[in-house]
Amino acid sequence: MPILKNAQKKVRNIRRKNKINNTYQQSMKTAIKDLQKTITSGEKNKAKEKLDVVITKIDKARKKGIIHQNKANRFKSKLSKSVNAMK
Repeated sequence: MPILKNAQKKVRNIRRKNKINNTYQQSMKTAIKDLQKTITSGEKNKAKEKLDVVITKIDKARKKGIIHQNKANRFKSKLSKSVNAMK
């Protein structure tokens, strides 16, 4: 545990920011998993609707700096391709 007052404050801020960042990351990951389940079930209309939700969550995580821009683009591209490839 830090001794200095400003170091203690920094630890508190880091913990608070970690909680916030984890909520964005977890919501993004659960949305991606939900979309992948829909893709495997073969429901194209639901998959297209969920793709919009997933893309917004990915963009929010990118805007907050939780994931890198290239990783966000990879996620969006990969998921879009898989939805478009459905019959």
